[in-house]
Amino acid sequence: MSYTGPDFDPPRPRRSPLRRTLTVALAALVPGALLGWGVYAAVGGPGDGGGEERTAPVPSSSAPAAGGDDAKEPAGGASSPATASAPAVSGPLKGKVVVVDPGHNPGNFRYPDEINRTVDVGTHHKECDTTGTSTDAGYTEAAFTLDVAHRLRDLLARQGATVKLTQDGDRPYGPCVDERARIGNEARADAAVSIHADGSAAGNRGFHVILPGAVHAGAADTRAVAGPSRDLGERIAGRFLRVTGSAPAGYVGGGTGLVTRTDLGGLNLSKVPKVFIECGNMRDGQDAALLTSGAWRQKAAQGIAEGIAGFLRG
Repeated sequence: MSYTGPDFDPPRPRRSPLRRTLTVALAALVPGALLGWGVYAAVGGPGDGGGEERTAPVPSSSAPAAGGDDAKEPAGGASSPATASAPAVSGPLKGKVVVVDPGHNPGNFRYPDEINRTVDVGTHHKECDTTGTSTDAGYTEAAFTLDVAHRLRDLLARQGATVKLTQDGDRPYGPCVDERARIGNEARADAAVSIHADGSAAGNRGFHVILPGAVHAGAADTRAVAGPSRDLGERIAGRFLRVTGSAPAGYVGGGTGLVTRTDLGGLNLSKVPKVFIECGNMRDGQDAALLTSGAWRQKAAQGIAEGIAGFLRG
């Protein structure tokens, strides 16, 4: 997803890992936003043990990367219920519900009229959805987000959480951004995360987590969840940095890895703690090499899972 466009931007024309020293520097520069990052740096570099939010590593998921041409039209035509994993018998997250939103849908490009229609996001109207971006070699954001979502679902379910996906390549297009928020609300999720990869200019690298600003307009009212969402986002950013070794984006957020926005329907309409994560920039060659690596995607899922688990455990 592009930073400057609508919730989910289409591909655009063309337009390094951090060590603990950068982590310490970031913590010093942004003590209010990333208070915990100094702690992460103090206990070790990316991917090692330690830290109160660390969970035991879990073997990589064998889930497929994408749903494509065999996507079926759901009964009723426009939408399908969220896909849920069976919760584990026991675990530290037993009783918790997490909604994972794989950004975009592999079939969106076949339905331009449907995804270009506008929906109400509280502050304004915007497109239902878009196709997302892709690497120069054609690896799509939709394939990336669904793969990471499968891996994340498995990691959380093994800790006892019930995990619901907003889509699993099992519907022709969408859901629209307002429905994505509604799925989390109706599930009464304890946490919701929307997974994306950016489509910025080549040379722009790194990840960032998008937090909801305080919005109160129309159907949008994030005042009760803005604070918890920031906590969730900070924990995810810290663990993502630690596990993947990827740097916070240098082209947005002032290098903090955190950006607050009030224009995204998936956040504006959420009644539960929710954030977006842009895992890297698909239009940059170095980031694309990471995003297309299954081993790195497992690290990305692990970092997100640890951040969510830390938030849910308090």
